[in-house]
Amino acid sequence: MKQADSITPCLWFNSEAEEAVRFYTSLFDNSSIKKTTRFGKEGFEFHHKPEGSVMTVEFVLNGQSFLALNGGPDFKFNESVSLFVYCSSEERINFLYNKLTDGGSINMPLDKYDWSPKYAWVKDKFGISWQLDIEDINSQQKIVPSLLFVNDQFMKVKEAINFYSSVFPHSKILMEIPWDKSMNLPEGTLLFAQSKLNGYLLNAMSGGNFEHNFTFNEAISFIIYCDTQNEIDYYWNKLTDGGQELQCGWLKDKYGVSWQIVPKVFDELLEDPQKTGKVLNAMFEMKKFDIKKLSEAANEK
Repeated sequence: MKQADSITPCLWFNSEAEEAVRFYTSLFDNSSIKKTTRFGKEGFEFHHKPEGSVMTVEFVLNGQSFLALNGGPDFKFNESVSLFVYCSSEERINFLYNKLTDGGSINMPLDKYDWSPKYAWVKDKFGISWQLDIEDINSQQKIVPSLLFVNDQFMKVKEAINFYSSVFPHSKILMEIPWDKSMNLPEGTLLFAQSKLNGYLLNAMSGGNFEHNFTFNEAISFIIYCDTQNEIDYYWNKLTDGGQELQCGWLKDKYGVSWQIVPKVFDELLEDPQKTGKVLNAMFEMKKFDIKKLSEAANEK
C-alpha cells in the first residue's frame, strides 16, 4: 500500500454530497472534484435513491483524498470525529472560521486558549465539525481527522493510538499530552495524542469524565484501499477483533470507529455498465470483500 493512499475519510450525507463537496473545495487550495458516480437501477432496495442521482463524489482538499457518499438519513454527523485544520496564519484561520460558521454553529469561538494562541471548534451548515488552529504543522497534511473518545471510553486514547499504530505499517506516535494531575486520573492517561499511520496523520482526544450525548457512528468512516485479498484479510481481521462485521466491506472496530476495507479493483469492475449490476449484487451478499467473487460476478455471461 502506498503511504499517500493509506486512509481516505468518507463523509456520509443524506443527499447533499455534491453541494457539500463544491463548498469544501472552494475553501482550500490544491482542491478539486475527481470523480462522481451515480445511482443506477441496481440495488434500489438498499439506497432508495432516484436513478441518475449522485451516489459518491471523490474529491481532494489541500492535496488530501476524501469521499462523499449520499447514503440516506441513517447517520448524522457529530463531534466524535472532526477535521482538525492547521491554518498557519491569521488570515487563513479567520477566512475558514467565517466561511464554516456561515449557516453553521460555534462550539468554541475563535479565541486564545491555553493550548493555542488562536483556536476554534465549529460545525458547518452540513453538520461536520472542524477544529481550527492558527499553528502550523511540519507535514504536507494540513487537515487531520480527530477522534474524540467520550463517556466510558474517555481514558482509552493511549490504548487506541497504540492499537492503530500496531495495525498500520510504518506507524509511529508523534505526540502524547497527558491530563493534568489535578484530574486525579491514572498516571499517563492522555488528553490528546497524534499518530502517523502508514504516513497518514490521525489525532485522538479525550472528552473528559462527563456525559456526552454522542459517540462514534458511520457518518464519518475511514476507507483503506487494498491491492490484494491478503491485504483485505489482514485489515479486516485486525480491525474486527473485538469489533463488528458489517455489510459491503464496512466494519466497526472495538472502539466503535467505522472503517471500509475496499479493493482498489472495485472501481474498475463498476466502470462497465453491463457488469455493474452483477458486481453490485455480488457485493450486497458480502461482509468482507472477496476480490475473486467480485471478478467472477463481473465476468458472468
